[in-house]
Amino acid sequence: MPTMKAAVFVEPGRIELREKPIPDVGPLDALVRVTTTTICGTDVHILKGEYPVARGLTIGHEPVGVIERLGSAVQGYSEGQRVIAGAITPSGWSNACLCGACSQDGAGTLHGWKPMGGWRFGNTIDGCQAEYVLVPDAMANLAPVPDALTDEQVLMCPDIMSTGFSGAERAGIRIGDVVAVFAQGPIGLCATAGAKLSGASVVIGVDRLAGRLQIAGKLGADHVVDISRVDPVEEILRLTDGRGVDVAIEALGTQQTFEAALRVLRPGGTLSSLGVYSTDLKIPLGAFAAGLGDHKIITTLCPGGKERMRRLMSVIETGRVDLGAMVTHRFKLDDIGAAYDLFANQRDGVLKVAISP
Repeated sequence: MPTMKAAVFVEPGRIELREKPIPDVGPLDALVRVTTTTICGTDVHILKGEYPVARGLTIGHEPVGVIERLGSAVQGYSEGQRVIAGAITPSGWSNACLCGACSQDGAGTLHGWKPMGGWRFGNTIDGCQAEYVLVPDAMANLAPVPDALTDEQVLMCPDIMSTGFSGAERAGIRIGDVVAVFAQGPIGLCATAGAKLSGASVVIGVDRLAGRLQIAGKLGADHVVDISRVDPVEEILRLTDGRGVDVAIEALGTQQTFEAALRVLRPGGTLSSLGVYSTDLKIPLGAFAAGLGDHKIITTLCPGGKERMRRLMSVIETGRVDLGAMVTHRFKLDDIGAAYDLFANQRDGVLKVAISP
């Protein structure tokens, strides 16, 4: 049986490169030879044991590649075609999909719904930090890559670009809004770009790392707040003349940033939560106005599916946004351990790593 190299979860603290069988292709599937992938912050949560997955599972959910084999029922694609698939792979027919909540697909089962069910790669099925990945429901999920775009240009589309932009979209940002984005990691930077594209007149980027704040300025932040120098709540209220912001986007997943985002909202404002939280959240009484402030708190799991991917690649192809600066390091799949060590420990100014088998 032919085998491939794959990064698998062994136990908390250990993801290792191992040999696994190349997957068989079912009628609705496509086998994609991975040409570029990356590591996500969620993968680090898996590595640390903060998000549970099965031992032996191949990790990773951001694939760019070439179709190697197509299932017998797949139409509209050809072997050798360059494609991406979103981190979320909706089936298209589940109750969640038919209600318009494709990210919450329920894992495509007939036995009930579970949160984050649409996220299957590296969660409930083998992911893409490997030489090959099996894409389920290929006709709903494979999006052809325009010839003019490189792998690295579209590498952010499957997850962080889709997530960050959705944080702005679901918050209902309107022309002229003031938006604060807490944390300028990869998802926060995409949220900053998404807020500007959505029509915000003022975007405030919040972080403690000078390099990330500099990139935030290039992606649409009109003001940056260095939390190592000032209190972010006080500074944002000063920048808004005490009014507060229309939308605060939380992109880190900590109690501190969630609470700060809540405290800078104007009455009736929206907190858009993108962070992955590892512990229970507490909502402070005063910041929440005892529940009487007309606030809205929304959460987002990145939209997937081929139409979402097409739209995001169109934004890149037409020059509306350039996320090239986010790929700061490059590794071969054979060096996946070193890539995890760098990314998990946030050394050397890392934002995203490009990994090529």
